Amino acid sequence: MARIVVTGGAGFLGSHLCRRLLGRGEEVVCLDNLITGSLENIEDLFGQPGFTYVEHDVSTYVWVPGPVDGVFHFASPASPIDFERIPIQILKVGSLGTHNTLGLAKAKDARFFLASTSEVYGDPLEHPQTEEYWGNVNPIGPRGVYDEAKRFAEAMTMAYRRAHGLDVRIVRIFNVYGPGMRPGDGRAASNFIVQALRGEPITVYGDGSQTRSFCYVDDEVGGFLALYDSDETGPMNIGNPDEFTIGELAETVRDVTGSSSEIAYHPLPVDDPTQRRPDITLARKTLGWEPTVPLREGIARTAEYFARQLGR
Repeated sequence: MARIVVTGGAGFLGSHLCRRLLGRGEEVVCLDNLITGSLENIEDLFGQPGFTYVEHDVSTYVWVPGPVDGVFHFASPASPIDFERIPIQILKVGSLGTHNTLGLAKAKDARFFLASTSEVYGDPLEHPQTEEYWGNVNPIGPRGVYDEAKRFAEAMTMAYRRAHGLDVRIVRIFNVYGPGMRPGDGRAASNFIVQALRGEPITVYGDGSQTRSFCYVDDEVGGFLALYDSDETGPMNIGNPDEFTIGELAETVRDVTGSSSEIAYHPLPVDDPTQRRPDITLARKTLGWEPTVPLREGIARTAEYFARQLGR
């Protein structure tokens, strides 16, 4: 049994990761300051053998007593509404939080796993995006706080690998959706589903022609674990290579939920990427991983979750 620390473990992705690690027989120490996470995401884990929750801000000094075999650094607000609401906290968790958790991994001789993002590619001039692409990022724009925090986190992680020989993994996460998302977190999938279920207008920014690639959370977490268990360092794209326009996503959500919501168009936010699709050749070749859940099926599962949440 390995003992694994998961920062941001009460968040959307972190909570799914905690659950999968426990299912593998690992012991899990979940750290979260609940700035965007929720105890509701992990309430089923309390009382399970091997699970511990500690409320803590990893932007401050991090220490976990006892042995630690792995550190998954997933702590970071990641939704567009957070970029404006808490920009400094995002920069701090990407810089100070990454430094502190790398220090923990070094002290414990543990494997370190960084949750990076496709946002390091910015508004890409290369399509689809390979891991070799350096990106097209506006460092002083409203999205820059998240983009640059993750770019710095990658640089810091690789510095620890080179300077200290730390065993590290870096994953670049593309758009993920599924149960456990916040209803009003500003992401397209959750926004559209909640609006459709409520019969409200579905808010599409721009003309809906911008594209994204949506990966269901179960597939995504499977990719994380495949990378963690491998000998690959990364960075590695883990996402769904199927590309959809935002307009197509809105129509799919409306169709799956049976909603009569109209689609309302609003101005496109500053620096919003026009296209985003991962090249997952490396993950297929080295991990044998690729997603399996089609968009309609994933949207249906997510809509069931939100219907229960709204019913409360």
